[in-house]
Amino acid sequence: MKKENTENITTLLKENRLFHPPIAFKKAAHISGFSTLQKLKKTGQKNPELFWAQQAKNLKWIKPFKKTLVWNPPFAQWFLGGKINVSENCLDRHLTTFRKNKAAILWEGEPGDTRTLTYAELHREVCRFANVLKSLGISKGDRVSIYLPMIPELPIAMLACARIGATHSVIFGGFSSEALKERNVDAQAKLLITADGGYRKGQIVPLKINADSAVTGSPSIEKVVVVRRTGESVPMVSGRDFWWHDLMKSASPHCPPEPLDSEHPLFILYTSGSTGKPKGVLHTTAGYLTQAAWTTKHIFDLKEEDTYWCTADIGWVTGHTYIVYGPLANGVTTVMYEGAPLYPQPDRFWELVEKYKVNIFYTAPTAIRTFVKFGDEWPNKHDLSSLRLLGTVGEPINPQAWLWYHKVIGGSRCPIVDTWWQTETGAIMISPLPGATPLKPGSGTLSLPGIQAEVVDKTGKPVASGQGGYLVIQKPWPAMLRTIYGDSERFKKQYWSQIPGIYFTGDGARKDKDGYFWIMGRIDDVIKVSGHRLGTAEIESALVSHPKVAEAAVVGRPDEITGEGIVAFVTLQGGVQPEPALSEILREHVSKTIGSVARPAEIRFTDTLPKTRSGKIMRRLLRELATSHQVKGDVTTLEDFSVLTKLQTSYEEEEG
Repeated sequence: MKKENTENITTLLKENRLFHPPIAFKKAAHISGFSTLQKLKKTGQKNPELFWAQQAKNLKWIKPFKKTLVWNPPFAQWFLGGKINVSENCLDRHLTTFRKNKAAILWEGEPGDTRTLTYAELHREVCRFANVLKSLGISKGDRVSIYLPMIPELPIAMLACARIGATHSVIFGGFSSEALKERNVDAQAKLLITADGGYRKGQIVPLKINADSAVTGSPSIEKVVVVRRTGESVPMVSGRDFWWHDLMKSASPHCPPEPLDSEHPLFILYTSGSTGKPKGVLHTTAGYLTQAAWTTKHIFDLKEEDTYWCTADIGWVTGHTYIVYGPLANGVTTVMYEGAPLYPQPDRFWELVEKYKVNIFYTAPTAIRTFVKFGDEWPNKHDLSSLRLLGTVGEPINPQAWLWYHKVIGGSRCPIVDTWWQTETGAIMISPLPGATPLKPGSGTLSLPGIQAEVVDKTGKPVASGQGGYLVIQKPWPAMLRTIYGDSERFKKQYWSQIPGIYFTGDGARKDKDGYFWIMGRIDDVIKVSGHRLGTAEIESALVSHPKVAEAAVVGRPDEITGEGIVAFVTLQGGVQPEPALSEILREHVSKTIGSVARPAEIRFTDTLPKTRSGKIMRRLLRELATSHQVKGDVTTLEDFSVLTKLQTSYEEEEG
């Protein structure tokens, strides 16, 4: 029997197509041309501290910092001695410019209601709510839980917390009351901000009911502020619960920003899908804002006239960094949408792009593959000519979906920034710069200036070009997590113990001959077949390259002969029927595309895949199904429970 390769991950996918920045885009870009990028990367490589110090000076400091970095592995402190306020950087500094009356937030609710907040209006609302927080006994260092739908009060609450130095913990509105309670307890939150409900797929999500249940087990919560969103009748506990609009009536619109230390805790964000105690990723003030502002400006090549839309939920880190803090620090107009991407029709996103003349559109590969399934006719109904840049986030995008996105949505004229980063990194780490980087479909291309990423074996030694290994970050960066809230030992063990002194991302990757990164999926999702360690992303990409396949998720199940067998859950293009012969056709297609070792042992057809509301495929649940034919794990973040029910039923019918 062949000895298992425990060092590296076998890589099979080959992609050689190259897309250069369009000439007009390149000419107008902030960072123009590959030679300019190389010089910037060389500077960032040689002296990352100097590079990030230069970027930090673009922010408004109340007191300048004295030292750029203190690094006692694995604990980092950035811009020490400085005093700064995130809310001031996102709002106040724009008010002395023409941006004062520029739209900061363009908001659309799922039912079609709209609001526009200029920078001056947003500043006034934030100051008023900051004073509300003070009146409720919240002060610097207190933790505030925010459990809201995608409505303007969410960023208002975040910025108000940042203004007075309270640490916010945004809890995704799709979480259950139990998940909310766990996060309240872990953060020892003093105040909870929620709503009577929110809209999702035409239904009302009962946020206040969930909040009431959670608060009964959250002894640290003293008061609850409730936003009236749906108008539904909800119970209000006298002395504990307060309506947002009642509190705001008498609140002063004047609230000076609190001078905060550079390392003051800005927010805690709990990662999804973890087992046991929730894992609260802690981000601080100045380093986070420095990288958030720089990456937003340069990766999305922001111009003053741009209308920018990141489709994420603010309950996830993408929404924190690339809906709220990054865009507002740059004075851009950011779009917020409350509801589901396919409601009431599969063209809701494209309708909004046309309506708001969106220039920059940033979404998840899973959403793109879903749009592919519904066909070109939905985006073709709309004028998408305002778009000049597209982006992807959340997981690797397969070349077939990338090409569809480029052609159908971008009209073959828009560069695509395929971004890699994590809740823990705080901001984007690997991405093209659209006026400088030649693009390869499916690759995040290069690490950003000031970021030192590498693909290594288990000893920390870089692997050869084209060989699969472990993606790591070799030096500290400004937006990095500082710890896991209340659990520094877990922080050390989870991220810094695999290769001492180096941040272990948990992702498999390879670098090609040009130094481009190709993410191969989570290390936890690697499938061991006959001694080969295969990343799921490459097999999924091979399946989706077949013209009848819209989307695929691949997991492993135990196999006596090969160690693990590959099980593929496949969603077909609209109108394609799951004929028995198609399974064999797809297996053979994978075999021819990337090699016989990756040939799936089983293919199961499904109308859709189990995903979170942020668009991530829940492979953990699929692995349970493939192995035991039932699901017992945490399904809190699942968007549509009926998906699992149907898959489980299909297994039961076969066995029965």
